Formats: sequence, C-alpha cells, structure tokens
Amino acid sequence: MREFTQTEAIDLVGRFEAGQEIPERMRADVRLLGSLLGRVLRESGTPGLYEDVERLRLATIHAYTDETPEAFENAASIADSFTIERADEVARAFTAYFHLVNLAEEHQRVRVLRERDGRPDRENATDSVAAAFVTLAAEVGDETALQRLQALRFHPVFTAHPTEARRRAISTSIRRLAAFLEEHDASLRNGADQRRAERRMLEEIDTLWRTAPLRPEKPSPTDEVRAVMAVFDETLYTAIPHVYRRVDDALQGPAAGGRAPVVRPFVRVGSWVGGDRDGNPFVTASVTRKAAAIASEHVLLGLERTANRIGRGLTLDAASTPPSDALLALWQRLKGADEDAATEIAKRSPNEPHRRILLLIARKIAATRSRDADLAYVDPEELLGDLRVVQDSLVQARAPRQAYGHLQQLIWQVETFGFHLTELEVRQHSAVHRKVLAELEAGGPRSEQAEEVLDVFRAVSFLQKRYGPRAAGRYIVSFTQSAEDLANVHRLARYATSDADRPVLDVIPLFETFADLQAAPRILAEIIDHPEFAARLDATGRRLEVMLGYSDSSKDVGPVAANLALYVAQAAIAAWAQENRIELTLFHGRGGALGRGGGPANSAVLAQPPHSVDGRFKLTEQGEVIFARYGDPAIAMRHIDQVAAAVLMASAPSIEERNRSAAARFADVAATMDTASRARFFDLVKAPGFAPWFAQVTPMEEVGLLALGSRPARRGLSVESLEDLRAIPWVFAWTQARINLAGWFGLGSALEAVGDEALLRQAYREWPLFQTMVDNVAMSLAKADHRIARRYLALGDRDDLAELVMSEMELTRAWVVRVTAATDVLENKPVLRRAVKMRSPYVDALSLLQLRALRQLRADAAAGAPADPDQQRLLLLSVSGVAAGLQNTG
Repeated sequence: MREFTQTEAIDLVGRFEAGQEIPERMRADVRLLGSLLGRVLRESGTPGLYEDVERLRLATIHAYTDETPEAFENAASIADSFTIERADEVARAFTAYFHLVNLAEEHQRVRVLRERDGRPDRENATDSVAAAFVTLAAEVGDETALQRLQALRFHPVFTAHPTEARRRAISTSIRRLAAFLEEHDASLRNGADQRRAERRMLEEIDTLWRTAPLRPEKPSPTDEVRAVMAVFDETLYTAIPHVYRRVDDALQGPAAGGRAPVVRPFVRVGSWVGGDRDGNPFVTASVTRKAAAIASEHVLLGLERTANRIGRGLTLDAASTPPSDALLALWQRLKGADEDAATEIAKRSPNEPHRRILLLIARKIAATRSRDADLAYVDPEELLGDLRVVQDSLVQARAPRQAYGHLQQLIWQVETFGFHLTELEVRQHSAVHRKVLAELEAGGPRSEQAEEVLDVFRAVSFLQKRYGPRAAGRYIVSFTQSAEDLANVHRLARYATSDADRPVLDVIPLFETFADLQAAPRILAEIIDHPEFAARLDATGRRLEVMLGYSDSSKDVGPVAANLALYVAQAAIAAWAQENRIELTLFHGRGGALGRGGGPANSAVLAQPPHSVDGRFKLTEQGEVIFARYGDPAIAMRHIDQVAAAVLMASAPSIEERNRSAAARFADVAATMDTASRARFFDLVKAPGFAPWFAQVTPMEEVGLLALGSRPARRGLSVESLEDLRAIPWVFAWTQARINLAGWFGLGSALEAVGDEALLRQAYREWPLFQTMVDNVAMSLAKADHRIARRYLALGDRDDLAELVMSEMELTRAWVVRVTAATDVLENKPVLRRAVKMRSPYVDALSLLQLRALRQLRADAAAGAPADPDQQRLLLLSVSGVAAGLQNTG
C-alpha cells in the first residue's frame, strides 16, 4: 500500500481542489468545517483514527485524479486493511464529512440567494413568478396574465416514502451547525466573536460525530408526521407568505403594501404522511386521525402566536385610525362571547380598537385549538371573515400600510393552511378494495382488514367535520386498472357510513404501470358517467385530479420508454379533458432519484404537453427531497418561486407551441428510441435469473434492514420476481452500487438506434422533453463510477449480465457527450458538475468500505453461515454515508 509524504499529500489535495472551481467563500467554509472535523477525530480518544481517515482520503483522491488501476487498487487495499472496528469508525467519519460539505454547499446557495435579494437569475428571465408574469403578459396581455396568476396553483404533497437515510437527530444537529455557520460569517470582522463561533461549531461537530448515525428501530407513522411538522414550523409557515409578498412587491413596485395585493395564495400543501396505507399495515384509521390532529395543533398554534404578535403591535389610536361600524359590531360580538378577557384587554389597550380585536381573535384561535366549543371558530372562513373586517376598517381609516402589511400575511396564512395545515390524502391499493368488497358482499363476520378499510371512511368524515372539508377527502386508488376500481371507493363508503355521515370524496386514479398509462383515457371516459363522479364534477365546476406514477412504469419498461410513455399519456389525458370541458390537474408521483422521476421540477414542468399543466401542478415530495428543498427558508422560497414560475409559463402560447411542434417533429425519433430502449431493457430484466442476480450484486436485501421509514421495503417476500419489489429499493440499490441503472439504462441503445448525431443534437436544442431526459441521464451517469460498478457486478456469477450493464453504460455516456456537444457529461452544468466532482473521491471511499462488507456477507451466505452483525452494521453505515454523498437515495 502506497503512503504519501506530507509534501505529496499537500500537492495532491491542492491539485484536486484547484480543479473543483469552488467559490472562494465556499472553499473556506469546507476547509473550516473539514479542519474542525479533523480536530474532533484527533480528540476522539481512538489512536490513529485521524491518520487512517487521511490515508484512505488521499488514496481515493489519487485514484480519482490518476485513474490508473494501480491507484484504484491501492485505495481498495487500504479499505480492506482496516479492522472491522476501524472500518466502522472511518465510514462514520466520511459520512460526517458529507454532512458538513452538504451544509457548506447549502450555505453558499443561501448566501447567493440573499445577495440576489429575490431578484431573478440573470441567465433565466423567467425563473421567478414575477419575471414569468412579465414574459407571459407580453404574449397574452396584462389582463389574461393576471387572471392566470390569480388562478395559479402549486401543490406539493409530502410523503413518508422511506428515502431519508439520516436520523432526525443528525438533521437537527446539521440545522444547528447552519446557524453557527451564519454566526461565523457575521463574526469575521471580530476575532473574539469568530473564536466563539468556531468553538460552538467544534462542539456541535463533536456532537454530530458522537451521535449514532443509524436509527435503532423504524420510525412509527406518527414519528414521520412529527418529522414533517418540523419543516412546517421552521420553514413553510413563514416562507410561503414571504413568497407571496415577494411576488406582490415585484409586480406592484412602490405601491406594494399600501394597497390590496394582486397575488392570491397559490400554494397548497398536501400530505400522505399518516394517510398512505398502500402496502403499509402500520397506517391505520387511528393514525390518520392522529396525523390530522398533530397538523392542526401546529398550524393553530402558529396562527394564535401570529395574531397575538400582530395585535400587540397594532397600537393605533382611535383618534388617528377610527374604527368602522363593522369593527365596532365585531367588538361587541367578541366581547359578548369572552367578556372577562375583553374587559382585561380593553384596560391594556385603551382607545386601540384594532389591537383589541386582534387580541380577542388570538384567544378564539386558542379556543379552537383547545376545542372550547363556546369560543372556538367554526371553520377558517369564519376567522377570515373577522380578519377582513379588521382589514377593511384599517383601509377605511386610511391606514392601508397596516391593512396590507403583517395582517395581510396572516390572512394569506389562513387561506393557505386553514385549520388543517396539510390536506391529508388517503391512498390504498385497488386490490385491497376488491378483496374487501368481495368479503362484504358475501356476508358473514367482517375480517380485521375489512373493518380497518371501512374505518378509514369514518375517519375522513370525522376530519371533515372537525377541521373543514379541505382537511381530508382526496382518496387515491393505487394501480387503477378499470373504472370499477374507482367506483369501488364509493361502494365502500356506503358500507362504512350513513347518508348523513358520508364524507365528500374526490377519488383520484393512480396510473402506474405502462399498460395502465395507455388505458387511462378509456378508464376516465367511463368513470365520469358514474353517478357519484358526475355529481362531484358538477359540484366542483368539473374539476378532476389524475395521478401518474413514475416509478413502476420505469421499472416496467425502462426509464427511456417510461418517460416517453408518460408524455404520451399526459397528452392524451389533457386532450380528453379539453374535449370534455374538465379542469384537469395532473398529479405527478415523482421521487427524489432520477429513476423515479426526480430531477429539477421546473425544467420538467416546462417540458410537459400542451394543456397538461394549465396553471396547476401537483407533485409528491419525499424523504431527503423534503429537507433539501424545504429545510432552509431561503432555499424553500427559491424552490417555490421557481416551480410556480414554470407552472405559470407552461401555458404560454410560445411554450405550448414549442412542445407541440417538437413532439410532432421528432415523433419518429421518439418511436425509434422507445422500441430500442425497451428491447435493451428487456434483454436485461427478462433474462433468466435476473432478479436473484440483482439481489446478489447490489445491497438490495440489506437496504431493507435500514430503519428508514415505517413502510416495508417489499410487497412480498421473494426476490425471484421484480413485481413484488418496490421502486424505492430498486432505485436505491442501483444507486448504492454506483451504477444508477434505473436512471439511464437503455438511452445509449436508443440513441444508437437513431444514429443521426446531427438530428439528435437538433432534438437536444429544440425538444424540451428530450433535453430534460438527456440532462437527467448525464446527472445520473456523473454520479456513477465504472470501476466501482464492475466490482459490485463481480459479486454475481453472470458475466453476460455484467457486461450488458457495463457496455450500455459506456454507450450511453458516449452518446450523451456527443448529443450535448461536450467533452464530458455535465460539462454544460458547471454548478452540478462541481458538486459531483467535489464529492466523488469521498463517496468512492465509502463504496470501497461497503464492497468489503458486502463481499464478506455474500461469502458467508454462500457458505451457509449466518450474517455477521458487525459486517451488516458496516454495510448500513456505508449506505447512509453514500446516500449523504450522492444526495439522493430512492
């Protein structure tokens, strides 16, 4: 094993860092955090740990920059030389390093966003709602653009899909470190303050190092609900109204805040956490009730505090700001209901009528939270009515700044979150419905499963009465294969409830497989004539949601054919909706990883077929994506602004025409790609013995041991077939093996089948769907590593399948470079390329540790020996670390 001298080490690291093109302030952050981690390792009490981490770090950097077999073998031999205890510690050290690098990168993003201060990116004039509005107005006129802005809807739905590999304790520690890094920035001009900030960071990094990185047991569904609530408390409650304010400021200029806003709340937050029972036996009707109660508690507490804060500051004297007659009437009504409090508040707020009202409103919100029926608000609309009385009174008193300042933001919060916070959605598999209905119709005692299915409808009815109709009511049917699958939901509701207690249900089909996507228009045409569906369409102004699954279709036919099929399905469903005068919302079941529809959401929106967006975009957000996009207020605001801007622009005539004409112009290219990619994918996944081989060459089985979420990793017990394997471990396992097959396999063969490089380059320039697909594949390939991939594939005994995978990887990489007219993948994405290159050698270190553990576990299994728990722990530690390094899992 080669050892590096101090001079060689300094030179090696210097050359590696010089090639990263890292902004200087971010480079300083990475160095600071890395040096503090090094100090923690040296002080850890484990002799030689820091030196061993450095040995592997230098070796993997050398292997990454040198690319000779000898350099790579040297790194692998160092990883193999550690005792199992030392390998465990080294894996934890690299994982901690990734958490710190991710933090530095996020801090740099926030720094740039703050320096930009809400202004759009100069390179993209439509990447904010305000900028998109100006561009849209130039095409359709101010009045039409304003109508579209005010009808805009962005609807993220948080799910508990198990793809967040970090413990909540780790995430919390990182958030504290983020605050200390902010302090450090502010203290750079003061030596004493700087030392204090660095001392606090050192203490927190020591805590991070000493915190067990793996959860001891799976979280319960209620734990998952509380984890999502942390994002609401720390970010969304204030970030969303700030987005509205920022857009209104940009559109109204100096007049903003002094007159009624032109922006209407365009974000709705949904949740499957505590409602998604498809394949998760731990989500019961009781859990669904608890989830709604926890969410309501959080938002009502937020509204109460906000109303109190605004009320305390609204010290406007009646002489300068006289109350309106409606405000005086409201005071009498509120005083009559809460006389003692009103008397006390009047003493503390003499001649301040608007302040008095807000403080009494805060008490009514508190009563709503504590379920004091005599004082509580009936629903959010009643609260909004009171707030608007205050606002109108301020306007009449010529105090518009108070009317449309903080008070307006409270109104936006109520309009956005109601008393429920998240619109809780239920999901269940169509096969479960069929089974329970057959049992109910046969008569006899009801099974536990049947009672549970029926109790869900009772729970939804209760939630609607308790928190309002928006609190629950969307019911998603997984694996919808017929109109009967949708009608069955209403049949079950009739079994569960009386006519008086029947909940209002919006039944949403989820088309997941390739065959189901093709059948979607026919199924929709049948279901809208069903009595309950027809009645609901009439009641909602012919609004209908349709959900599209990305994961299973990709596992069915491969990522290329699935992407093309999804586009065709969306176009067909949108055309059907137009013909039937239906206001369609397509709900995109996207994951975090590229193999599950991940990637930049705003680019994906602008590549959709005409009329498939029409100002409305709904998608799932899960696992690590929730915290990456919504964990920091500045990043959350930027993400919401970007996606909402794309949603607004997607219906611009120029965008719709571009997508329509490109789809027609390159239809033959799409057909060729579809056929060739599908054939290549089937060559792999339909090969005899593929499923057990896949389980052998990836940590697929071991991923199921990670306590990521409450949901089981598989639908069945066997790996003899892929049908029972969920899409998350399918993607997760390929990602961990540094192959990322689910994100790119088949594209090389598809482009080779087209063969015309000039035509493909033209398609890349002019066809948004194709450009998005190629860019996402480039990202996936950049995170793969052919040397490590070969070592994973060597764990199996199928050289034919291993060679098929590697040859397709090389073919895909070559064609992506040619199509993008680059010299390497991601050459045209410098920020993303920097992020990948900065992490790659460190991810390699963890991959080598994972490989050593996996080889031993496979050898033990072949010998019939039980799995070594120490090797399993090392493997799971490395899985968590690789996930942190690659920044996605499933």
